[in-house]
Amino acid sequence: MSLLIHAPNVHHGGGRALLMALLNAIPQRSGIALLDRRLELDRSLPDHLEVLRFQPTLRGRLAAELSLARRARTSDHVLCFGNLPPLLPVHSRVSVLVQNRYLVAPIALDELAPKVRRRILLERLWLRHGLRGAQVLVQTPSMASDVQRFLGVPARVVPFMQATAETVEGKANHSPHDFIYVASGEPHKNHRRLIEAWIELARRDQFPSLCLTLDQQMNEPLLRWIDSQSRTHGLRVVNAGHVTGDAIGALYASSGALIYPSLMESFGLPLLEAQAAGLPIVAAERDYVRDVVTPIECFDPLSPVSMARAVLRYLKTPEPTVTPLSAQAFVAQLLLAKDAQEEATQDHTARG
Repeated sequence: MSLLIHAPNVHHGGGRALLMALLNAIPQRSGIALLDRRLELDRSLPDHLEVLRFQPTLRGRLAAELSLARRARTSDHVLCFGNLPPLLPVHSRVSVLVQNRYLVAPIALDELAPKVRRRILLERLWLRHGLRGAQVLVQTPSMASDVQRFLGVPARVVPFMQATAETVEGKANHSPHDFIYVASGEPHKNHRRLIEAWIELARRDQFPSLCLTLDQQMNEPLLRWIDSQSRTHGLRVVNAGHVTGDAIGALYASSGALIYPSLMESFGLPLLEAQAAGLPIVAAERDYVRDVVTPIECFDPLSPVSMARAVLRYLKTPEPTVTPLSAQAFVAQLLLAKDAQEEATQDHTARG
């Protein structure tokens, strides 16, 4: 029996981290990986793993699908790692790991580029009509619920991740970065509201440092906007660029806390990585967060003010809340204000 890992569309981000962990875990028997040519492979891959690479084009994807259909035998197990089942019928047992929430939830696509919207709409149809009895795997209970509602099939919850980073304790008071946000630059990652929250903090004379991990080339417009806002408001925001492997662990070790404002995730791998590294977590009040960690503070990810207040609570400098007056005191102040306004009007008339 062979295990065939079908991942011709995975090459960066959390998907890459999970895929590399999986490839390195394949046991000492026949294993075949059908991979995106853009994927940077670790040198530690097992020798017994046969690797096939495909171009990230329509022709390349069709070649990968044909290769899978030809190689998969009845006794084999195919794991489709890139959200989509085989395009062509295969006679093996098939499992599909669904990690893209856009494909299994009624999420508006307005903020996405037209090309991305078209791709997601096509992939939704592909996933819905191409399962052919395949087992659906997800990493969290909330993703399983979305799969059940959207696809009408049960999903098995089987979370996994790469080896965890070493726990780092007692460093929050002298970390170079007060907060880190490990995320790519897609709209749902919510970077703009995060920066707006940092602007809210600046208005309150609070300037915590923030480290981002945005790819410079892929996110140039977003980074230009962040740089402009940082200069205008004096924000302490740095971008470490796209980082992987040991560099991620080093960033966690140099940070005081993880802030995670993403609007949606299928898994939220950085939440688990930060928890393993001993970092406090300040995160969106979303189901995907509660699926995997218990944050120290939560916020509404649609509200920069809510985000800023959660940061202030974490920093032990919360804003004072309002103290309601009694109805009698309110009426008394109202009358006093009226009297003061009348006196000011009279004085103005007398001077006139």
